[in-house]
Amino acid sequence: MTDLAPLRRALLSVSDKTGLTHLGRALAARGVELLSTGGSAKALRDAGLEVRDVADVTGFPEMMDGRVKTLHPVVHGGLLARRDLEGHRDAMVEHNIGPIDLLVVNLYPFEETVAKGADFDTCIENIDIGGPAMIRSAAKNHAFVNVVTDVEDYDALLAELDANDGQTTLALRQRLALTAYARTAAYDTAVSTWMAGAIGAETPRRRSFSGTYKQTMRYGENSHQSAAFYTDGTDRPGVATAMQHQGKELSYNNINDTDAAFELVAEFDPTDGPAVAIIKHANPCGVARGATLLEAYQNAFDCDRTSAFGGIVALNQPLDEDTAKAIVEIFTEVVIAPGASDAAKTVFAAKKNLRLLTTDGLPDLKAPITTYRQVAGGMLVQDKDTGFVSMDDLKVVTKVAPTKAQMADLLFAWKVAKHVKSNAIVYVKDTATVGVGAGQMSRVDSALIAAKKAERMAATMGLPEPLTKGSAVASDAFFPFADGLMEAAAAGATCVIQPGGSMRDDEVIAAADEAGIAMVFTGMRHFRH
Repeated sequence: MTDLAPLRRALLSVSDKTGLTHLGRALAARGVELLSTGGSAKALRDAGLEVRDVADVTGFPEMMDGRVKTLHPVVHGGLLARRDLEGHRDAMVEHNIGPIDLLVVNLYPFEETVAKGADFDTCIENIDIGGPAMIRSAAKNHAFVNVVTDVEDYDALLAELDANDGQTTLALRQRLALTAYARTAAYDTAVSTWMAGAIGAETPRRRSFSGTYKQTMRYGENSHQSAAFYTDGTDRPGVATAMQHQGKELSYNNINDTDAAFELVAEFDPTDGPAVAIIKHANPCGVARGATLLEAYQNAFDCDRTSAFGGIVALNQPLDEDTAKAIVEIFTEVVIAPGASDAAKTVFAAKKNLRLLTTDGLPDLKAPITTYRQVAGGMLVQDKDTGFVSMDDLKVVTKVAPTKAQMADLLFAWKVAKHVKSNAIVYVKDTATVGVGAGQMSRVDSALIAAKKAERMAATMGLPEPLTKGSAVASDAFFPFADGLMEAAAAGATCVIQPGGSMRDDEVIAAADEAGIAMVFTGMRHFRH
């Protein structure tokens, strides 16, 4: 395998014409012959460049609405021929095949077409065939051929030619080939994923997954783990698409926690009023509504002031100056919101390590999304939990029915519990969490831990009793026994929301009636592992 390879002839055929004329001029100035097709050839000619049509080289016209133009031995022979093998060189001479030393191709905009909601036939027509075929040919023969699939690589290619007297190094060609194969793999992933959805194939025999590199992390969950962040190309508002205004790079844990925070706060419609969620280690340590963002933040902070230190704050409305001033009173890792005022940004500017992220809006929590989790030897795939219950979905199962105010707190607690690691117990009072128990092996322990946290906060705030007194409580899954419910009652809860469905539901309902507690069933659980 040779190291330096000369670049004398290039084929340029791109859908995204960003930078095309710049690249074409730079190659022509270096004496490189330009081949092209269709719109790319026109764009190059319009820039005053001499271009030869691929149809002239192959002796075969484009046909079938452009479906057939580069699928020809003269093209693929020029890309695949090994320059170091006499037999290959002889075949090129015999069949009048000229070598192609550079292929520049980006593919039909299939992903963008799907994202726009195009119909089935339009999506099919935007599946590129000739492009991926040429890319794979060029990438396979990277010992001699350069293949460029990203506009971002144009300048790197030209710098390489300048540094090596019109030649490229094997290291560059290998790197370009890697990028090329990853691009065709991602493209095929997009097509197969779309088609599975389009034809209703819930469990296709084979699935593939792809991502686009965004950044390298200093480390992963721990300092001995390497990590990087890849995006999936969707435009869902969140940490992957947010704009970072200040602060150091996000860490692996920052991204994970910020995602959890923003997905949680999106449960609360901003048109219904401000809401704030504070997250620590992917679990909420405080969530609240308020008349203002500042009030919502203070109420969320008062749920667990200790855990809020070094946490992630998510808001459902644009950040304002007063709320920003309150947030910077303690150390906070990240703040994410659908916008921020200039005054708020000025407040944060004094805290150089605090990251501020803004988005174009809140994610649609009812939009269908597929989630993936790796396990040893495989991948678990499921629909994202988009489950939603309304007041009309609730079934009162006790003698005492919740009041209107209690119903509001129950639904609030239910939305929060959906985002708490199971087993989850969430106490809420006046649309603010006052105790959160997360991730315990026993639901009883979750109820106890949440109540203990509330007791500690009452002492910190100088309150006569914990705010769990008179609270609503949510359980993400059914109470298998009455003991967990009784712990919540002992903490002062007066109403309960839970899925129901236990073999001992009657026993749990009877215990609630005996304690004078109102209880509703949702018929839906929210396990979060």
